[in-house]
Amino acid sequence: MSRVLFGMILAVVLTPFAVAAWFMYGKVPVAVADKPFPYEGQIVGIPLHARIDREMIGNPPIQVDERNLLAGAHIYAEKCAFCHGLHEKPAAMGASMYPDAPQLWEKHPSGDVVGVSDDPPGETYWKVANGLRLTGMPAFKSQLTDAEVWQVSLLLANANKPLPPAALGILRGSPAPAAPVAAAHNAPAPGK
Repeated sequence: MSRVLFGMILAVVLTPFAVAAWFMYGKVPVAVADKPFPYEGQIVGIPLHARIDREMIGNPPIQVDERNLLAGAHIYAEKCAFCHGLHEKPAAMGASMYPDAPQLWEKHPSGDVVGVSDDPPGETYWKVANGLRLTGMPAFKSQLTDAEVWQVSLLLANANKPLPPAALGILRGSPAPAAPVAAAHNAPAPGK
């Protein structure tokens, strides 16, 4: 009995040292082409979804209308398309990342879901605003206003629905008119 107890204590004490040695001297999968860690998806996914569920804003403060969808399309084309692709034009860069950047204008194999249109807008808002560690997804809260983050989030939430022709043209890579101003607080301060 005492040998078993001693063995369990020794295992508990030595395990952190074994893991640290593997991290420092082993062949830990850190390159994009490496096979994933065992249970990597669960290790990262469970706390990510728990945090999003805890911090997600339920109801968007802006309406789904043509103006906001058009503004969202401009933002998406400028900030997101490089990794996530355009309508019927997947991005080559997204496939070179780990995990792959989802192509947000491709229809899922089953159902009517396009990109993340099955996610609540608040979840997409959280991901755009905060980014996702170790994925290449940056936090845009320092680059976009709150209204702009909501506009692109609502656009993506409605990717499986008919969009205004002007927004669809932008998402197909067609030249488009200038983006509408997202909010009054985007205007430069007087004298600048």
